Amino acid sequence: MSPTIERIESIEFSYELPDVGTPPGGFDVVYDPGNAMERTLFAVRVETSDGLVGRYVGNNSPGAAQVNVVADYLIGKDPLKRERHWSEIKRALRKYDRMGMGPLDIALWDYAGQKYDAPIHELLGTHRERLPAYASTYQGDRSGGLDSPAAYADFAEECLAMGYPAYKVHGWDGDWRDADLLAETVRAVGERVGDEMDLMVDPACDLETWAEALQVGRACDEYDYLWLEDPYRDGGISQHGHRRLGEHVDTPLLQTEHVRGLEPHTDFVASEATDFVRADPDYDAGITGAMKVARVAEGFGLDVEFHAPGPAKRHCMAAARNANYYEMALVHPDAPNTTPPVYAGDYRDEIDAIDDDGTVPVPDGPGLGVEYDWDFIEANAVGRREYA
Repeated sequence: MSPTIERIESIEFSYELPDVGTPPGGFDVVYDPGNAMERTLFAVRVETSDGLVGRYVGNNSPGAAQVNVVADYLIGKDPLKRERHWSEIKRALRKYDRMGMGPLDIALWDYAGQKYDAPIHELLGTHRERLPAYASTYQGDRSGGLDSPAAYADFAEECLAMGYPAYKVHGWDGDWRDADLLAETVRAVGERVGDEMDLMVDPACDLETWAEALQVGRACDEYDYLWLEDPYRDGGISQHGHRRLGEHVDTPLLQTEHVRGLEPHTDFVASEATDFVRADPDYDAGITGAMKVARVAEGFGLDVEFHAPGPAKRHCMAAARNANYYEMALVHPDAPNTTPPVYAGDYRDEIDAIDDDGTVPVPDGPGLGVEYDWDFIEANAVGRREYA
């Protein structure tokens, strides 16, 4: 008799980031000594009739609202029929961005790994078990941290000394936004470590105009940056705008973090609007969806770069031949990584989690292969929903 899903629980919890805030007139995370930022995330548990529980911690409030739309559908269903559930839920959420698919799909993969006593990357087909990482910085600040081009260059040297083979600059947000300053930073970092590290820049769609994106892109060209990511205020979704940008700069573009799902990713690639493809199991309908994107990129002869850190991302990258770097984000010389403190075992996504070769391991336990600190999650719970 096939197992069935008996109960699903979604727990909203909060955690505090010390010395972190937002810039004036902006939304990003920046170093802010003495301040404390409260963040909220969600934990999902999928309980089954054979006594196993699929788990995942991540995602945000819009995603959790979509979980509420579709969770009842899964009750009584076979937890191993992920592809069927993926297809049905994709249709059910067709009016939305489908981010609610991510945590449910990842939890079902975690269940499958426990069922077969294998890590998820083994179920997907393991390509490697250690992942080269890049240091992905906070946004720039005005608080004595990443507050100048020289500060970004100094931190790049620190990351190089730690063993990181690559480094990504984020720019300034809000009232501190300045394309000239970002272009100067691109040059300062390139001058300091460009011969020793792969370099990237991600303005996070903050540049005001296509012309400013061109300005920063041409600065990248001077130092052979590996990629320019989501540069300007189209929001990262204009295929036409990025195809034209790519015609005027030599630096490869990395897009598709802000389009959702398999077909928009495929369209972006087919229209030659990006050179690297971005995927994220939180954003792109789970491990099932992210690996579909990775295979599309491979079919077009391109590379996929998985967004942000986390155990689900490590498993995806481990099973993708055409991926280059694991994103260790967000890192800063004085502020903590933004990863929630929810791991009870030895899993870590901190700046010093790399080995001497600049790599991180892929968890090798069943499923996601990580142990969550449910005592912490429960102690900091601010809301929950149950489906049975």
